[in-house]
Amino acid sequence: MIEVVRIPALQDNYIWLAHDDISGETVVIDPAEAAPVLAEAEARGWRIGQIWNTHWHADHVGGNAAIKAATGCTITGPAAESSRIATLDRLVREGDTVRIGAVEAIVLEVPAHTAGHIAYYLPAADIAFVGDTLFAMGCGRLFEGTPAQMWANMQRLAALPPATRIYCAHEYTQSNGRYALVAEPDNQAVVERMREVDTARAQGLATVPTTIALERATNPFMRAGSVEELARRRAAKDVFRG
Repeated sequence: MIEVVRIPALQDNYIWLAHDDISGETVVIDPAEAAPVLAEAEARGWRIGQIWNTHWHADHVGGNAAIKAATGCTITGPAAESSRIATLDRLVREGDTVRIGAVEAIVLEVPAHTAGHIAYYLPAADIAFVGDTLFAMGCGRLFEGTPAQMWANMQRLAALPPATRIYCAHEYTQSNGRYALVAEPDNQAVVERMREVDTARAQGLATVPTTIALERATNPFMRAGSVEELARRRAAKDVFRG
């Protein structure tokens, strides 16, 4: 129903193009820059009608203005960060909905990486665009929030259906996995996953999207049993050099 295309950008960012075949509508999620997005859409014959932002960081909104100038698209983003994203047309909060064609996305407030961070969950398509909140085997740094907020985010996302595909915004899996091996050395699922990740990265292949099921089994932050454990793991990961 929804086709999602990965666009590498900057050093390790991923921009996502989501396309609804029925309506022909295309949405850009977190455009770090404009040029590769416009080139990919043109190559596919897709017309960009919307941008969805998850948070205010420049590597997620840097392409907003140029894409809007080229396409006339509507830009949606977190109401709590409207003062930091000058290009927003629509401000959304917890429980609001946006659509790509007839497919509805529910806005989830997931603060911690930034104070107003949101995610977009498309239940009918088993898709979630999570920005920098949840990564493959990782979570975002706590730049503007607390361990309690991030722990709540992990619990909330873990409760999504196991088959939900998680589209995060960075290729951090290999470094996250190296820490996961230290955090949970007896977790055989992490060991097996890292074999696959290392092979993929050696071939220059992407390791995302991931799934909720895979993160439940291998993500040390989603698997943290308490706020305190998540806080310890996040602090350790922040200085980890493995």
